Amino acid sequence: MVVGGLGARGHGTDPVVRASYAWAALGGAPETLAHLSPVVRDDTLIARLPVRALARACVGVCALAAAELAALRTGRSVPHARVDDGAVAAAFTSERQLLVDGRAPVTFAPLSRFWRTADGWVRTHANYPHHRERLLAALGLSESAATVDSVAARLAALPGVEIEDMVYAAGGLAVALRTPREWAAHPQAAAVARLPLVERERLDGGAPRTLPPLSDGPPLPFGPLLPASGVRVLDLTRVIAGPVATRTLALLGTDVLRVDPPHRPELPDQHADTGFGKRSTTLDLGGRAGLRTFEELLAGADVVVTGYRPGALDRFGLSPEALAERRPGLVVAQLSAWGARGPWAHRRGFDSLVQVATGIAALEGSQEQPGALPAQALDHGTGYLLAAAVLRALTEQRTDGAGGTRVARLALARTAAWLTGAVDGDDTLGCPTDDGTAAHGPAVEYDPTDRLAHTDSPLGRLRHALPPVAFTGGPVNWARPPGPWGADAPVWR
Repeated sequence: MVVGGLGARGHGTDPVVRASYAWAALGGAPETLAHLSPVVRDDTLIARLPVRALARACVGVCALAAAELAALRTGRSVPHARVDDGAVAAAFTSERQLLVDGRAPVTFAPLSRFWRTADGWVRTHANYPHHRERLLAALGLSESAATVDSVAARLAALPGVEIEDMVYAAGGLAVALRTPREWAAHPQAAAVARLPLVERERLDGGAPRTLPPLSDGPPLPFGPLLPASGVRVLDLTRVIAGPVATRTLALLGTDVLRVDPPHRPELPDQHADTGFGKRSTTLDLGGRAGLRTFEELLAGADVVVTGYRPGALDRFGLSPEALAERRPGLVVAQLSAWGARGPWAHRRGFDSLVQVATGIAALEGSQEQPGALPAQALDHGTGYLLAAAVLRALTEQRTDGAGGTRVARLALARTAAWLTGAVDGDDTLGCPTDDGTAAHGPAVEYDPTDRLAHTDSPLGRLRHALPPVAFTGGPVNWARPPGPWGADAPVWR
């Protein structure tokens, strides 16, 4: 284990130098990196690709953005931020660390897996009932006839790309396995390569809501330093990446209200894992009453975070431009799987599918079968980058003299390009084996037990990963556990 600041070295290049690429993408000043130091471990997130370096960088810049906002609001110097590989590894596998009354979580459904095809492999995602139904419809299978064997037989007779197109046309999710070279030749890869890691934009000159200095009242000096205290966040995200971002914002003091459609319940264990610090409500934005309530919430919001396909929410008046018109000075953070441009921009996607398309599954696998990263690192990494983008936008609104509605856009596929070094200039994570994560790795992997906590909640007794975002005086756990999905009133506290 190595502890240090700018001069600390693990395998390969300086760990903080690796974070500098993400920090620059967020618009951060280079000198602020002096306030960040890593604790490097060689036994975490073992993989061929430099997953540990990516995870450390994403969490590190999030901690730094939180510390920077804390300094702005207290009038003090930037607190020291620290990123510990052990804490990061536990957090990046939080959905696997979770226990609910001693019960292990359900992570992937039987039909969410790799399948052999006539020419290779395809991966499907069918965790949600509506995605399962659409997959079966594309394959011409009834629910009663759907078994792992029957699905396998259908898929084995077809080429992977044909399956991919057929299932997507039916509204389901399937992606054919591609090598890095095959992905590089795909038009969506070209579209992703033209994107910055964090796309940032200012839409207008609207003034942000004034936030009082933290030194004038709670939570100081009687509690942890919560740099985003008083900020209200509307959370329109699902699955992992977006909820990880808003879970992190909740840790740092924001009032996060997650809003879901009533007919699309979140998976219970997923909600338990990512619901810490938040409240959860449902609104039907397709009806007048739901839209009216949303407008009332928007009138008091400072941040809107969305995690749906680009354009999917525009019909509800939720494009950044429409939101800025009604609530100037807002921060809008958008997350997608494939990016906002290119032929796949409007396709649904998940971490596991992006790994398959971008060549990660091929790199992490063998000649016999595809592989996977040791964590859903695209989801978690992008989630911490998204939270950092919100924190930096809140800081910039108050320091650059321009105010304005700020928009940040991130994509899992763009994070994947950074991980694989597929985009020119993005090789700051190092070569695939320079992070001490060669194929065989250490004999014993890291035990995250000391990074876990037990919390009583309305959902039961929870064992969960502690937050990895750490800075001097900052919080070490969430102020509230998750409650039942959709159980809260759609009002601000």
